[in-house]
Amino acid sequence: MKRTTLSLFAGAAALAAVTGFAAVSAPGDTGAETAEPAARLPVERTSLLCPAPSASDLAETTYTSFTPVTEGAEEKGTATLTAAADGAGAEAGKGGEDAGSGKDGEDAKDGKESKDGEDAKDGNDGKDGKPVLRPGAPGTPVTGTASGADAPALTGTAEGSHAPGWTVQQTTEVAAGTGRGLLGLNCTAPDTEFWFPGASTASGRTDYVHLTNPDDSAAVVDIELYGKDGVLKSTVGEGVTVPPGGGESLLLSTLTDVEQTDVTVHVNVRSGRLGAAVQALDDKTGGDWLTAAADPAGELVVPGIPADATSVRLMLFTPGGSDADLKVRLASPSGAITPAGHETVHVKAGMTTGVDLGEVTRGEAGSLVLTPTSGSVPVVAAVRVVRGEGGEQESAFIPASDPVGARATAAENRAKGTTLSVTAPDRTAKVEVTASAGTEGGTTATKTFTIEGGTTQNVEVPVPAGLKGTYALTVETVSGGPVYAARTLTGEDEDVASFTVQPLPDDRGTVSVPKAEQNLSVLQQPPA
Repeated sequence: MKRTTLSLFAGAAALAAVTGFAAVSAPGDTGAETAEPAARLPVERTSLLCPAPSASDLAETTYTSFTPVTEGAEEKGTATLTAAADGAGAEAGKGGEDAGSGKDGEDAKDGKESKDGEDAKDGNDGKDGKPVLRPGAPGTPVTGTASGADAPALTGTAEGSHAPGWTVQQTTEVAAGTGRGLLGLNCTAPDTEFWFPGASTASGRTDYVHLTNPDDSAAVVDIELYGKDGVLKSTVGEGVTVPPGGGESLLLSTLTDVEQTDVTVHVNVRSGRLGAAVQALDDKTGGDWLTAAADPAGELVVPGIPADATSVRLMLFTPGGSDADLKVRLASPSGAITPAGHETVHVKAGMTTGVDLGEVTRGEAGSLVLTPTSGSVPVVAAVRVVRGEGGEQESAFIPASDPVGARATAAENRAKGTTLSVTAPDRTAKVEVTASAGTEGGTTATKTFTIEGGTTQNVEVPVPAGLKGTYALTVETVSGGPVYAARTLTGEDEDVASFTVQPLPDDRGTVSVPKAEQNLSVLQQPPA
């Protein structure tokens, strides 16, 4: 349930209520005025939450912050990320006094430019209360780092010019042990409900649900687990309190004594709001972050399954009281195909269903498209993907995603090891992909691609000229039907199958605001 509060929208609504109206007839009018299309305006404030990256002493974490340039955004702004354990939620809410501010990326304290990310590369992990990084000017990504098992969860707020589409990528490399490999996620906005199909309490899996509270009051949350036979009874997950500005992680196997291969985690916030993510660690196939799936819906798209996937497992759950029957299609480069032996899948109400699809992509780009065979029943879904063979295997998770919409953003891309997958499940669409300047240098580059309806394409991403460091990608829908996208990032060691996949839904950089006109006469009209 994406109910993030946007101050711009609230302000516009209040203005319309007091001084104006949109598409409303005045007394005595014979017909209603024609409503003008709602304007899309840049948001003025964005909050993001990053979970504690790892419990491994071998963990090396990189944070990359990026705000795309947005037409109509304010000229000045601030943004910062601070350790949650230090009460950063309250500090961030004050506008980030230590953040880079202004369109030239000046530091608010000393006035020195930070657009080259100089202050972000000191390895500060946020444990001393200082910002982990200070985002620079919109259009240029900035990085920060943390090492070891003590790196905390982070809370952050961007305002003004830094708010529209603000994105932070958290990527962790773990050299050995349970959950080794590459773990990545886009830090998330606070919300009140999350669904995680794809978790597990089976032997060999160590899964944690991470909760981060950005506010200055405690949040109370219920954590429900659903297996193949329905709810897994537990009182431990009821009424969990997350302290103000703090983070909590709970091991799923401590919430129930039942071992299940496929578990759906439901995080329901009673009071307050939270960021939530599941860290899934496997003894044999490494691990990754499982981020929240798109809201329950009758039709779903799981984008960007890697072409060289050696195993794909689909997990589904329907939260309502009715069973769901879904048609399974793979959108490939040549069109939509039906996986042999898995034409449809039946999902029992309140029960988690797992389906092994094997090497479904067979060396080509692919995305799963799930549609109802008859009546539409809301469902949530995710896939677990394995790459590599033998002892070099690693796993990652891809939840069903919302479409790109107006624009989607992915930070921390490399000259090598970045794959962008774009899917048009229904109608042909045209998208524009822009590569930002690099963290240490380079100039922007843009390419336009046409994606045929019913297909998935791994597009040739533009790379900034003279690239130094990493860069950000934005994907914008130019025309046609809805598109879905995902970015795969692989490890720098080509002999190891380490990877992570992030879906790219709309970055919520703009909000629809109805046109309001001044009409003070409504204040003088007698009651009906």
